[in-house]
Amino acid sequence: MCLLDRHRSNKSCCCEQRVSTGGSGHPLGRRSRRGLIVSKTLVIVGAGPGLGMGVARAFGREGFQVGLIARTKEKLDTLVGELAELDINAAAFPADIRDRDALVAALAAARDTFGPIDVLEYSPSPTGPITHAADTTVEAVTAQLELHVLGAVAAVRHVLPDMRMRGDGTVLLTTGVSSTVPAPFLANVGLAMAALRNWAHTLHTELRPHGIHVGAVTIASGVVPGGGEADPDAIGARYHHMYQQRDQAEEVIGDLEAFRTLVAQYSVDGALPSLNA
Repeated sequence: MCLLDRHRSNKSCCCEQRVSTGGSGHPLGRRSRRGLIVSKTLVIVGAGPGLGMGVARAFGREGFQVGLIARTKEKLDTLVGELAELDINAAAFPADIRDRDALVAALAAARDTFGPIDVLEYSPSPTGPITHAADTTVEAVTAQLELHVLGAVAAVRHVLPDMRMRGDGTVLLTTGVSSTVPAPFLANVGLAMAALRNWAHTLHTELRPHGIHVGAVTIASGVVPGGGEADPDAIGARYHHMYQQRDQAEEVIGDLEAFRTLVAQYSVDGALPSLNA
C-alpha cells in the first residue's frame, strides 16, 4: 500500500487524515492530502526471528507495512523475505542500536520509505555479560543502559514530533521479568529494564492527553515457538491487542508469581533458573 504515497514529502504528514475502518474504531490507515489511503507503519527496533517476527506478523496481517531495525543486514533480509511470502510489505534498515546516530538514521530511512511511523516497538535482546548483584560493575550496567534505555530514548525522541503533529501514535517498549521482580542473578539487566519500564509508565501518563499511547510490555514467559502464550505469534497478538487498547499502560505476558517463586528458591539453594531477563 505504501507504493501509493511513497514519495510524499515530510510536510505532507500534517495534512493527512486518519481513516478508521476497524470494528474497534482504531484508525487502520490514513488519507494523504492527495486523497490516497495509505497503510499504517510499524517499525520494530531490535527485530529478530522470535519476538520481532511475531509482532511483525501480527501487525502485518492487519495491513501494516513493517520496518525492521537490527544490526545484521543479512539476517534482516531473511526476515523481510519471510514477511514477503505472507504478502506483508516490509523493509530492512540495518543499524547497531547502541550507536544512537545510526539508530536515528535508520528510523529516518524507514520514514522516508514508508511515511510517518505510527507504531514504534522497541525490543532489543539483552547482550553482553549478565551480572549478579554484588558483582555488578559500572561497565556492566552501562552496557545494558546503552541498549535498553538510551537506545529507547533516542528512538522515541525521533518519532514523537510526527506523532505530536498528528495527535496520534503508539510506542510499545518491551521489558523482561526482571523489570518488575528483582532477581540477584539478573542485576545489571534488571537495572536497565526497571528504568525502561518506569519511563514507559511516565510517558503513558504524560502523552495520553495528546493522543499518543505509550505502553510497557513485560514478558515473563520467555519466547518459545509452540509454547502456548510464549509462542511468538501468541505474543505478537498480545502486542496488537495492546495497540488497540489505548488506555492500557502495561501488558504482562506470563506468570510473575512463578518467577518470584524461582527467585525465592534461588535465595535458598543458589540454583539459577532459565528464564527471560
